[in-house]
Amino acid sequence: WYDRRVREAVVSTQSTGEKEDFWKTVSLCTDHLPKNKPRYLMGVGYQVELVVCSALGCDMYDCVFPTRTARFGSALVRTGQLQLKNKQFSEDLSPIDSDCSCLTCKNYSRSYLHFLLNEDTTGVILLTIHNIAYQLRLMSDIRKSILDDKFPDFIKNFFLVMFPDKKYPSWASEALNSVGVDLIS
Repeated sequence: WYDRRVREAVVSTQSTGEKEDFWKTVSLCTDHLPKNKPRYLMGVGYQVELVVCSALGCDMYDCVFPTRTARFGSALVRTGQLQLKNKQFSEDLSPIDSDCSCLTCKNYSRSYLHFLLNEDTTGVILLTIHNIAYQLRLMSDIRKSILDDKFPDFIKNFFLVMFPDKKYPSWASEALNSVGVDLIS
């Protein structure tokens, strides 16, 4: 049902609805697309979705999530998101992420970003820079773990950091189980 001469395949899941349907749609598509061609998944950008869909066989993504969430004052971090507009960050002098080397984390504190996000659009730009850097680093880490043949371990560690209480989204556990990654064991 596809032409073998195409250079890549694009999958769009924007209208699949529930997460249980979403991952099954992605899996169905990647199961039938050529393994030697890039598989581009449109509209996917949440951290958990990127990890799960990479496990399902997707290679490339694009999404407004890192920029849109910046407009609402949310910074992407390994544990999820920080809502920098919240008062708790008004006096926090640490960077968004001490392990991040982006321009924003190297030069601005959470408290200054809190101030900017509540007063000026510059905060949104700085937060967008960080969020895109976070996504690039996440995808780079995924790629490295695949090349090092350690992707299942990467996935388990990612989920433990994101969900320390081990209350994983059921759709993600199901999807990962379908490709042989058990988050519980």
